[in-house]
Amino acid sequence: MTYDADVIVIGAGLAGLVATAELVDAGRKVILLDQEPERSIGGQAHWSFGGLFFVDSPEQRRMRIKDSHDLALQDWLGTAGFDREEDAWPRRWAEAYVDFAAGEKRSWLHAQGVRFFPVVGWAERGGYDANGHGNSVPRFHITWGTGPGLVEPFERRVRAGVARGLVRFAFRHRVTGLCATAGAVDTVTGEILEPSDAVRGTASSREVAGTFTLRAQAVIVTSGGIGGNHDLVRAQWPARLGTPPQRMLSGVPAHVDGLMLGIAERAGASHINKDRMWHYTEGIQNWDPIWARHGIRILPGPSPLWLDAAGRRLPVPLFPGFDTLGTLDHIMKTGHDHTWFVLNERIIGKEFALSGSEQNPDLTGRSIRDVFTRARQAVPAPVRAFMDNGADFVVERDLSALVRGMNAVTKEDLLDEATVRGEIVARDREIANPFTKDLQVTAIHGARRYLGDKLIRTAAPHRILDPKAGPLIAVRLSILTRKSLGGLETDLSSRVLTGTGEPLPGVYAAGEAAGFGGGGVHGYRALEGTFLGGCIFSGRAAGRAAARAVA
Repeated sequence: MTYDADVIVIGAGLAGLVATAELVDAGRKVILLDQEPERSIGGQAHWSFGGLFFVDSPEQRRMRIKDSHDLALQDWLGTAGFDREEDAWPRRWAEAYVDFAAGEKRSWLHAQGVRFFPVVGWAERGGYDANGHGNSVPRFHITWGTGPGLVEPFERRVRAGVARGLVRFAFRHRVTGLCATAGAVDTVTGEILEPSDAVRGTASSREVAGTFTLRAQAVIVTSGGIGGNHDLVRAQWPARLGTPPQRMLSGVPAHVDGLMLGIAERAGASHINKDRMWHYTEGIQNWDPIWARHGIRILPGPSPLWLDAAGRRLPVPLFPGFDTLGTLDHIMKTGHDHTWFVLNERIIGKEFALSGSEQNPDLTGRSIRDVFTRARQAVPAPVRAFMDNGADFVVERDLSALVRGMNAVTKEDLLDEATVRGEIVARDREIANPFTKDLQVTAIHGARRYLGDKLIRTAAPHRILDPKAGPLIAVRLSILTRKSLGGLETDLSSRVLTGTGEPLPGVYAAGEAAGFGGGGVHGYRALEGTFLGGCIFSGRAAGRAAARAVA
């Protein structure tokens, strides 16, 4: 029987690059195909902040953070909330991933030239008890070079495989079917899309120029999730979160369409935990968009006052940066799709970071000088650009004018000045005293006990209405689609399973298409810094397992 390659990898994002790199190291011949042009290699990872979850890293130890494998596993399991029969493999993947994050993950990446920003971030702080959701300690390590810096070593390894004649790129190839011979999937069929010079992230043509049929001993699905397909997001929206938002922003380009998941299902794959998904609640419209409905996520410090659409403060512990899914659950029960941050220039200057490689040119460009320049600015330039140009930003010296501006943004008189003023004044009274019953104020004091937060992420406690800290700022926040937490069910070798729990011969999956491993390694919630690492870990497992299988 004649094959075009040993393995076909479907999807040239981070997981696909990692799997292909491992196959190249094993001397296997690979066809790496993707529906987008070659300039989009690296997929979503290119646009990311490059955050990675490590446990007991040198960076943590230098910041006097005491972490351990047991604490990280406690946090992961408390966050995931595994409670379904189909969580058997996801739980095993979770245990294996924490082993990886506490073991060779950092040294393996470091050996490939990946470096990390020295200050460790503290994302998803939880705010519940020790066995509940959240990171007990800071674990968010930013890649020096952000997403492109993380993609770089794997792309380099893959291109070395091209030079050796082991890898063939097949861009503009859109898969429409997987077929089996003698019970094993060995054929990939689809459409060849016309050439496109679309800039990375922008919509490329969907005009069909031809068809293709390719055959290999194994197929690895690394096609990503559903975040760019709002129809599919709404179709799989969990009933526990109520009615899907009428208005959503997109944190990923439109080609992240999830269609390959259905193709794999039709070939016999088990697709589990479809209703588990990860969408951010701090989305803002990109004032300089690249793709349709392009949204950026704010990575906030703990100080902004978070108000619902009617000006009421969100309940404990739904503070900025504490519980993404819990906040989403609450918002969907308010009857509105948006919320507000209310803060001032002193807070925004120190506490606002924007997710994405393009929003962090200093880190992405690996410029130490620019990092120090940013630290000296009252407001970082990317944030200032949103203040000046963003449709969701209102900047005023006077609270009355601020509230009028907020209502003008939504074109509805939902906000009453007395309500908003009452929430701010009550919070400001608590700041004047070292003792407080306001748990957000307690959280601010707690954050500043961590050196990393005190240096660059948390403003000294002060009154929002302090005129010396002004002007006042309000930011409308929207739901931002991002990640699928469910996916194709896989064993620890990344073999795709059928509905009966048996391997689907010839098929592997990794990255978001596999729920980052097992069909849902994160359970209901994620700890952040775990998505890119999940692509790496599952992609490596898939590449190595497929290499052994086709030997």
